[in-house]
Amino acid sequence: MLPALLGKKIGMTQVYDDEGNLHPVTVVEAGPCDVLQVKTAETDGYNAVQLGFEDVKPHRASKPAIGHAAKAETKPKKFIREVRLLAVPEDIKPGQSVTVELFEGVRTVDVIGTTKGKGFAGVMKRHGFKGQPASHGVERKHRSPGSIAAHASNPGKSGRIRKGKRMAGHMGHARSTTRNLKLIRLDKENNLLLVQGALPGANGGYLFIRASRSAKQEKEASG
Repeated sequence: MLPALLGKKIGMTQVYDDEGNLHPVTVVEAGPCDVLQVKTAETDGYNAVQLGFEDVKPHRASKPAIGHAAKAETKPKKFIREVRLLAVPEDIKPGQSVTVELFEGVRTVDVIGTTKGKGFAGVMKRHGFKGQPASHGVERKHRSPGSIAAHASNPGKSGRIRKGKRMAGHMGHARSTTRNLKLIRLDKENNLLLVQGALPGANGGYLFIRASRSAKQEKEASG
């Protein structure tokens, strides 16, 4: 099975390696995760393992979620994701618990999370625009994006802005994948992964951690 776990971002700290080098790391509480469902190409059209992390109280879960978890003889979960596979290993069964031991020997990981929401932001904060000149003649327009008329889809005939035009709008709170981060340390006793560098999202946010893989491998796994 591809080393993959669900977890929660704890925060950042720094640790020394065996050679005395200092590394800034993000501490992730990874698992234990319960296998809620095993999907195969024969029954579902693709191969995957569905993982669940962190129990939720039954009175806060829907009846379908409770019934789905009951099939695996476990409790409903707060965070559920699927791990696509080329083939499902025979030793993976519903109800089985997966821990950080899965990452033994893994050197780099990809981490998927949701970035911090920044609300409605202007072009300077959202896209790094330099703004208007801070000189005479510019009155209360220093943070404005300036004219956008020349970026119409059909200049002279249409005022519709081309798709993807950088403008003010909702910033953050989006899915983000950080790739090829070095896995500094594995703490089996406390179910912790120490990953070098910063990870998307706020402390307490949920993360999907997997062993790094190429774009070609992702395309093959997705079918």
